[in-house]
Amino acid sequence: MPAVTVEDILTLPKVAEPLATAVSRPVRSITTAPQGFEGEGFPVRRAFAGVDLAALDPFIHMDQMGEVEYAPGEPKGTAWHPHRGFETVTYIIDGTFVHRDSTGGGGVITNGDTQWMTAGSGLLHIEVPPEELVVSGGLFHGLQLWVNLPRAQKMSPPRYQDIRGGDVALLSSPDGGALVRVIAGELDGHEGPGITHTPIVALHVTVAPGARVRLPWEPGYNALVYALNGNGSVGPDRRALRMGQLAVLGGGDVVEVGADESQESRSPSLDLYILGGRPIREPVAAYGPFVMNTRAELVQAFEDFQAGRLGTIPSEPHPGHDVL
Repeated sequence: MPAVTVEDILTLPKVAEPLATAVSRPVRSITTAPQGFEGEGFPVRRAFAGVDLAALDPFIHMDQMGEVEYAPGEPKGTAWHPHRGFETVTYIIDGTFVHRDSTGGGGVITNGDTQWMTAGSGLLHIEVPPEELVVSGGLFHGLQLWVNLPRAQKMSPPRYQDIRGGDVALLSSPDGGALVRVIAGELDGHEGPGITHTPIVALHVTVAPGARVRLPWEPGYNALVYALNGNGSVGPDRRALRMGQLAVLGGGDVVEVGADESQESRSPSLDLYILGGRPIREPVAAYGPFVMNTRAELVQAFEDFQAGRLGTIPSEPHPGHDVL
């Protein structure tokens, strides 16, 4: 069960039902995310694997982290690593992650929080579970999305937004069958708290068994639907969609999704991460932790990292040994 929910969904503002003449976006492709490991060994699903970058634009990469129930001593994070040229959006559905960076920034995100990091010109950062979670173990489930920056903003100064779970806009479908969390962008006049360089919308939608929802969608945006949990369908033809699958939709005014009547016990509802954005339509040169426009810019990013121009790892405190 996602951390951000409500007791009575019918008390929320409702998303307007699209006009009968609105065009429901067809399904162009459905792909299944391969599973792997990231950082120091936490399990991920590579949500965009095998999908053409042109269909994803302005998005670059997305990992579903978990869902995993860690035993004591098992929680893992990442080592220090650099980024340049894009934004990382880390959404913690359940659990806790701690962030630190080479500029001295950092913070804790937990249970519905989002950290929006604009890497811009570059920095080093690390993401780890807090010590108490390592000791106790527990549930961990989240997403990390990479959003491209246009050429003119790739070398902008790094910045952060810590978006608390209680700050997201909560909406209901007209019949109360779906809870919509607006993390960034705008849906039917309701704005999420995330401030973006590139115009996008990011939603976490929970659909009750047997319910369907039609969301109005900006025609100039692309549309991606990723199933976090559960089983359902997407598009006017009701193409089957299950956990770990990504649907890329074609043009239109409406994103249409529905949950199967029968769900497995561990996923009582269908949970979807729905994304859309205005394509940047610029060349993309991406390798490892850098997303630039040309190969020469990638080479420069690696050289800057190796020369320490993206920052240095802060020294760790040594209690009892730093007393003068």
